[in-house]
Amino acid sequence: MTTPSTSAHIDLTDIDLFVEGRHHEAFSRLRAEEPVYWNKGGDGNNFWALTRYEDVLWAYREHSLFSSARGAILGGSFRSEDDSAGGKMLVASDLPRHRLLKQQIHPAFSTHIVARVRDQVRALVDRAIERALAEGGCDFASEIATELPAGALMVLLGVGHKQAHELIGLTRRMVGFRDETFVDLGSDQRLRLVWLQAEIFEFFVDILEERRRSPQEDFISVLLGAKINGRPLTEEEIFYNCMNLAVGGNETSSYTACSGLQALIEHPDEYDRLLVEPALIGTGIEEMIRWSSTNAYVQRVAQASMVRGSAQISKGDSVTLWNVSANRDDAQFPDADIFDVARTPNRHLSYGAGIHRCIGAPVAQIELSYLFGTLLSRGIRFRSGGAPRKLRSNFILGTTHMPLEVQ
Repeated sequence: MTTPSTSAHIDLTDIDLFVEGRHHEAFSRLRAEEPVYWNKGGDGNNFWALTRYEDVLWAYREHSLFSSARGAILGGSFRSEDDSAGGKMLVASDLPRHRLLKQQIHPAFSTHIVARVRDQVRALVDRAIERALAEGGCDFASEIATELPAGALMVLLGVGHKQAHELIGLTRRMVGFRDETFVDLGSDQRLRLVWLQAEIFEFFVDILEERRRSPQEDFISVLLGAKINGRPLTEEEIFYNCMNLAVGGNETSSYTACSGLQALIEHPDEYDRLLVEPALIGTGIEEMIRWSSTNAYVQRVAQASMVRGSAQISKGDSVTLWNVSANRDDAQFPDADIFDVARTPNRHLSYGAGIHRCIGAPVAQIELSYLFGTLLSRGIRFRSGGAPRKLRSNFILGTTHMPLEVQ
C-alpha cells in the first residue's frame, strides 16, 4: 500500500510547472515537507518522487533494490507498462547484463575518441561563433549549442555534419513529443512516439549496413563487434543503444550550454569572476551542470517493499529520482539557489551515480569546456535579444529558442 500524499496539489507530470520555472519552489516544499512523495499524475502516471539529495543518491547506489528495466522515462513503453528496450539498452538494463553491455560499449568512449570529439567540436564551434560575431547575434540554442552534439556525433557515429544535424532533429522531435514546435499535437501521443522512434531506427539502417561492410573506429562498429556471453548483439539491441547514444548525447550538452550561458547572462558578476580568474572554468562548468540539471529525473521500479522515511514503498512501484531537486538541496549544497562558479565541492547528480553514471560524461565535459573556454578567452559577451523558449518537457529541461545579441 502507498502512503496518501498530503501535497496532492503538486503534480510533477504538469509540464507547465517546469516550463514556467515554478518547479524549484515546488521541490523546495517537497524536500521540506514530504521528501518521499506519492505523486498522483494528471496524465495517469502515479509514482514516488525522491527529492532530497541523500535519498536520490541512495536510490542510485541501491541498484539491486531499484530496477532500470522499465526505462528511465515515466510511462514505460509505447505499447505496455514495461519498456520495450528493457534489458537491451544500456540505461534500461540491470546487473549483470548492464555491466557486460557497458564493458562492450566503453571502448567507443576512449580518451583517444574523446580527443577527436574535441577537435571536431572546436572546428564547428569556432565557425559558429565567428558567424554570430559577424552578424551581431544569433539564436544560440539552434546555431551554436547544437554544434556540440553535432561534433560528437560526427566522430562517434562516423557521419557527416548534415547527417548529424538530421539525427539531432529526429531526437529533438522524440524528446519534444509534447511540444508543438516539433510535432503535431493533434495526433495520438502513443502512436506519435512509436512513429518517432521508428524514424530514428530508420536513420541507422543504412549506416549499419555500411559498417557491416566496412567497419570503422566508431560506436556502431563497436556494437556490431560486441559479444555478450559469446553472443553478438541483436539488431534490435544495436538500434536501441544507437538511440540511447543519440538522445543522451544530443539533448544534454546542447541544452546545458543554453542554461549555462543564460546563468552567466543573469549573473554578470560570475562572468566577470571567470574573466578575471580563468582557472575557475573547471568549477564553473560543474556549477553550470548542477544549475541546469538538464536530465530532470530518472525512473526506477522497486524490487521489494521497503520503508523510506515515513513512506511505505511497495514492490513494483515506480520510483523517480529527481536530479533537478537533489541538485538544489541546501543540505548538500550550501546556498543552493545561488549560482557560484567557484563552488566546491560540487558533487551534483546531473550525470547520475553508481553503475548508471552517464558513460558519455567525459564527452559532455569536453564539449562544454571548449565552448565556454573559447567565449571566456576571447572575452565574448552576449545579452538577451528576446524571450527564450523552453522545451515542453518534465524529463529534459531545455531551451529551444534563445535569441542573443553580442555586447
